[in-house]
Amino acid sequence: MAALIDDALVIVLAGGAGERLYPLTKERAKPAVYFGGPYRIIDFALSNSINSGLRRIFIATQYKSLSLNRHIRMGWGIVSEELGEFVEILPPQKRVGEHWYQGTADAVYQNLYSIMRENPRRLVVLSGDHVYKMDYARMLRVHEERRAAVTLATIEIPVADSSRFGIVAIDEQERVVDFQEKPSTPPAIPGSPDLALASMGVYIFDTDVLVHALEADANQPTTHDFGKDIIPALIHSAPVYSYRFYDENKKAAKYWRDIGTLDAYFEANMDLCHVNPEFNLYDPEWPLRTYQPQAPPAKFVFAEVGRRCGQALDSVISPGCIVSGSSIFGSVLCPNVRVHSFCLIEQCIVMPGVRVGRHARIRRAIIDRDVLIPRGALIGYDAEEDRRRHTVTESGVVVVTTDDEPLIGPLTEEALQFEAEADRRGGGG
Repeated sequence: MAALIDDALVIVLAGGAGERLYPLTKERAKPAVYFGGPYRIIDFALSNSINSGLRRIFIATQYKSLSLNRHIRMGWGIVSEELGEFVEILPPQKRVGEHWYQGTADAVYQNLYSIMRENPRRLVVLSGDHVYKMDYARMLRVHEERRAAVTLATIEIPVADSSRFGIVAIDEQERVVDFQEKPSTPPAIPGSPDLALASMGVYIFDTDVLVHALEADANQPTTHDFGKDIIPALIHSAPVYSYRFYDENKKAAKYWRDIGTLDAYFEANMDLCHVNPEFNLYDPEWPLRTYQPQAPPAKFVFAEVGRRCGQALDSVISPGCIVSGSSIFGSVLCPNVRVHSFCLIEQCIVMPGVRVGRHARIRRAIIDRDVLIPRGALIGYDAEEDRRRHTVTESGVVVVTTDDEPLIGPLTEEALQFEAEADRRGGGG
């Protein structure tokens, strides 16, 4: 096992623009979007790699990568360079032409110089924008045992959902016989007519096979994509196998999420607030690493029950947060959020550095980084005003950015009098 790991190199593809997550990707790449409080989406692929014993990791970046680069530099310097380990960023360098990365396969092709200098026997190619737990060493062992040239990680999904994924057709020995991108009539799993196998965007290649395939693809007018071009071309010329996803999440159902839309992103975060969430952040045997800012513990102030009480229920609260005389329900607060008094926040994702003014009421919303929510703001209560002022998803989730001007609701005389009495008692907030 140690030899398998030592001969493997990881490359994480983290250059995606993430258009469907806009406006959260207006200033950052999709893998750099916050998830579950302190984490970024890319942290899950990187944590899986480290937990699998894989410590030679390249990260191919491209789109608006400043915050991603900074996050990697500050949070992932945990390997030993003296032992040949690294977590290193590969920006586009135009080594093989005058264009930027044209697709997932092209991102690897353009970095073959860096890859081959490490002389890996196998290359593990990962997407940097999925949330899941997986032991890649287990997959490497199966790849070796089958003497495969290529192994694809796959997960069982209902046939009805196949139009959203790349679908793999296999024979009785799990060898891949076809690969279709988002098919309308997908091939079912042998013996399971209601299920199909979806590609997870996790590949293991024998390096020599991959190099030949990438060089051949580079000279063709293709989309230079692994799922659309490289895998279909290799199926008939090399042993390509499916590896069924073995989930390290330790739940009844397998958890793998492509949080590519705002609604999917919102629901995956809301799941973390449940008593028994589908995704387990708290397993000490599979630690999830990230950059942890030097922030003080979260604090909840004012305990005047029924008048002004700082509380958070069924919520995930990160370090550095202060909830001052307000109520938080079913929400995720990222680091260093400040909520002033008399606010009500329900089912929200609040990014780092957000400041929420007094008397704000917010529900089913995503508040982007460093937004200042004004006093008396009303978000998620008036659908027409929300659509006029903000991005609103199909399911009605409101996304608030620094350029938006939220609706300001009227404050009753009772609320103002209540506030004045609280201020006379002292304490601010």
